[in-house]
Amino acid sequence: MSAIPPYASGTAALPAGLSLLVVGRRTSGDDALRRSLRHGLAVAEFVESVAEAERLLPRCHFDCIVVEVDSATDPGLAWVAALQRDGGAPLVCVSGRDDPALAAAGLRAGAVAVLPSPLDTRSLQRVLESRRPSAAGEPATRRAGAATALRVHLVGDSAPIRRVRDMVERVAPTPATVLIEGQTGTGKELIARLLHERSGRRGPFVPVNCGAIPPELMETELFGHAKGAFTGAHQQREGLFVAARGGTLFLDEISEMRSDLQVKLLRALEEGRIRPVGSDREVPIEVRIVASAQPGLREQVQERRFREDLYYRLNVVHILLPSLRERPDDVAVLVQHFMQRVADEFGMTPVALDDAQLARLRARDWRGNVRELRNFVERTVLMGAPPEDEPSAAADAPDPDPGAYPVDWTLEQVKQAHILRVLAQNGGNRSATARQLGVSRRTLERRLGPSLERGEDT
Repeated sequence: MSAIPPYASGTAALPAGLSLLVVGRRTSGDDALRRSLRHGLAVAEFVESVAEAERLLPRCHFDCIVVEVDSATDPGLAWVAALQRDGGAPLVCVSGRDDPALAAAGLRAGAVAVLPSPLDTRSLQRVLESRRPSAAGEPATRRAGAATALRVHLVGDSAPIRRVRDMVERVAPTPATVLIEGQTGTGKELIARLLHERSGRRGPFVPVNCGAIPPELMETELFGHAKGAFTGAHQQREGLFVAARGGTLFLDEISEMRSDLQVKLLRALEEGRIRPVGSDREVPIEVRIVASAQPGLREQVQERRFREDLYYRLNVVHILLPSLRERPDDVAVLVQHFMQRVADEFGMTPVALDDAQLARLRARDWRGNVRELRNFVERTVLMGAPPEDEPSAAADAPDPDPGAYPVDWTLEQVKQAHILRVLAQNGGNRSATARQLGVSRRTLERRLGPSLERGEDT
C-alpha cells in the first residue's frame, strides 16, 4: 500500500493538520487544487491578492504559504522577501511561466522552491517533506512513493530508557492523556509519536508547538473558526482538534499556552466538544491528547502560572525522560546509530571512534542531550574525524562559582540574567540565542520583555 494515499493523477494528500495559505487569482480559483488539498489537508485558505493575505496573516498561523507570481519583477516577490525576513512559514512560489530568471528571482527573494502552475500537490509535498528535520532516533519522513509505513523506535538499553519504553508499551493502547516532561533534546516528540504508533489509532499524528504560535492565533489554530468570524475569514476553517480526529494531538510546550486558552482546552478535554471561533455550534471531537513540557510544570502550578485543574487533567499518565548524562551507557549505541544514519544521509563514510574517544563522550555533560550528540556525530562525519575543538567533560561542567548570581535572586531573575548573557555571547542574534537556549524565538522575545522586544538580529 502506498504510504501517501493518492487523490487524483499527479496529486497526493498532504499531511493532515498542515495549514496552508494560497495567494493568487488563478491558483486560488483552481477547483481541482482545492479538492486535492482539502482531501488530506483539512486546513487551507485561498485568497486572490496579497492585500487579502495581509489581512488574514495577523489572525491565522500557516505552516506554508504558496504565492502566485508572473515574472521576475512581480510585486509578489517583494512581499515574499519581506515575509522571509520576518521568519515564520516557508514560502513557495508558483508560476505558469517556465522562466529561469523568474525561478532565480523567487529563490533570491527567499522562496524555498518555485513550482510550475497548475500546482501539483505531489511536488509541493516533496518540498515540504524535504524541509522537515530528521533528528536521529526520530521517525524517518515518509517520501512520495515510499512503500513502508511510518515507524519510530527508541534507541538505547539503559535502565532509564527501558523504564520509558515499558511505560510507552503499557499506556499506548489506552485512550489516557499523557504528559511528557524532559529537557530540550531528550526526545519528547519522539515519545509522543511512539505512543501514537503503538496506540493503533487510525487517525493522524498532529503536532503543534504552543510556544511557536502567537498566543492570539492559538485559539483559531486549535478550535478553528467560522466563515466571517473576523476580517479575512473568507471561509470556515477546521482547527487542529478536527484535523487530528481519530488520532493524536500533540501539544508541545504546553506551559506556553495562555491562561484563557487553558480554560478552553480543559473544557474540550472534559466535554469532548469544541466551539470554533465565531460559531454558535459545538463540534464533537475524538482525539487522544499528549502534552509535553520542560521539567518543572508542577512548580508553575504552585506559582499559579499554570492551571492546576488542567495540569491534573493532562497528567493522567506521566512520563519523565532522562537526560543523556543520566544514561551514559547508551552513548556508544547512540553514536553508532547516528553515525550510520548520518553517513547514509550524506552519502559519506562512517567514522570509527576508539574506546578512549567513546569514554570521553560518555563523560561529557551533554546539555543539549541527544540532539547535541547527533550534531556532534554529524560534524564528525562531515570532517572525517571528531572535531578538534571538541570540549572536554570539564569544560562542559556548570560553573561552580556560587557567586555567579546573588543568592537572594528569584529563579525568574536568574533565568532573565542567563538569557541576557547568552544573547550578548551571540552578539545580539536572537535566533541563535533561541536555538542555544532550546526555546522558540517567540518564547525568547516574550521572556526578554517589552523593553527589548523590538530589537533586531545583528
